[in-house]
Amino acid sequence: MSINKPYQSAEDLPDVIPVFPLTGALLLPRGQLPLNVFEPRYMAMMDDALKSHRLIGMIQPQQAEDERARHPRLERVGCLGRITQIAETGDGRYMLSLSGVARFRVVEELTVMTPYRQVRADYTEFASDFVPRAGEKEVDREAVLDALRRFALASRLKIDWDGINQAPNEALVNALAMMSPFGPREKQALLEAPDIKSRADVLIAATEMELARGAETSSSLQ
Repeated sequence: MSINKPYQSAEDLPDVIPVFPLTGALLLPRGQLPLNVFEPRYMAMMDDALKSHRLIGMIQPQQAEDERARHPRLERVGCLGRITQIAETGDGRYMLSLSGVARFRVVEELTVMTPYRQVRADYTEFASDFVPRAGEKEVDREAVLDALRRFALASRLKIDWDGINQAPNEALVNALAMMSPFGPREKQALLEAPDIKSRADVLIAATEMELARGAETSSSLQ
């Protein structure tokens, strides 16, 4: 994935960013996240971002039940994304795509006059996010594919195996992580994994747990 504006390091990114709290949403560097935006405060966020750096931070509320609150507590780590596609629907919504740039840690939330929230972000500990395919040779690709095969079989999912087999390890792991049906805690663990190998290990472990829960449910119904 490439974007018109390249980002080589944290110095290329703003310290203060708007954030979009959304439970269960996972954006990773060089991943793409589609969004359907309709709330006025987030429409305003997109309008302002389009006028400036086109960057917004995706982040989860700390607890799912807080999502309905005006200011839910935020997780400490999110991912900055650049608006790379956007379309107006004609009924007051935006359909857009965010391309992941780099993860950030929330230093502090700012008191602002905008209807949306803004934080001071620190990208220092995620320097590897700026290097495409960094560390992907360490991924146990066969273990990832084996977990995917078993999950697809148990869930009766159709998989584009040609596309899967052609994807490099980083794209494979990140796409599977972003598309996974796991809960907010697992999604946050996938986001905060320090490197692509660790993310693959978390993905495999979460898949194993999901398969085990499915097997227990099937046994209880017999």
